[in-house]
Amino acid sequence: MFTGIVQTTAQILGSTPTATGRRLTVERGGLRGAVQHGDSICVSGVCLTAIEITEDQLGFDVIHETLSKTTIGSLDVGDKVNLEPAVTPNQPLGGHFMQGHVDGLAVVDTIHSDDGEWRITFKPADGATGLMGCIIPRGSVAIEGVSLTLARVGEDSFDVALIPATLELTTLGGLQAGDHVNIEADILAKTVVHQLHRMRSGESTDKPTVTMDLLREAGFLE
Repeated sequence: MFTGIVQTTAQILGSTPTATGRRLTVERGGLRGAVQHGDSICVSGVCLTAIEITEDQLGFDVIHETLSKTTIGSLDVGDKVNLEPAVTPNQPLGGHFMQGHVDGLAVVDTIHSDDGEWRITFKPADGATGLMGCIIPRGSVAIEGVSLTLARVGEDSFDVALIPATLELTTLGGLQAGDHVNIEADILAKTVVHQLHRMRSGESTDKPTVTMDLLREAGFLE
């Protein structure tokens, strides 16, 4: 589990093919604390397992599935990523709970940086069906591993407003129109939406199907 509070940005040092995907080598940058073999590290929103560890580098084996469905697959040597170690019980929860499981990609539509405000509008990328259904007004969303609050939610797009510290300390300050980003919706919203879909379709055998009568009996309707 992660919180979306990026600890450091780091440069990609190597990306070499393997039998199952690619070995990604990343500098440790300002990543604090000891990293053990097998530890989970959030790399720009993707939970990866540390396989090769040196004093100044981390190596991750990334499978084809992850490469094809996240921005990790388009990274080149020299690109920067956001890094966050897994949260510990004695650590402040400054963001929101994240799994590092990307729900889909979004595309930077527009960037508004006038009047002292930096606001970015995103639209789901092709193939990211159902993503908007889990984007909740004033809820939380992880973009490239950064915990953010949604400033606006439309039918096919959403906005986030970024403070100067986020622009400076994460890779989001370098985004341009047309760039793709990893999106992880809030785990609570995803769970509720998934269960409601099951109930409405009758797939759930342990819960009644959602009907107008059921909502009325529960006090949601008059």
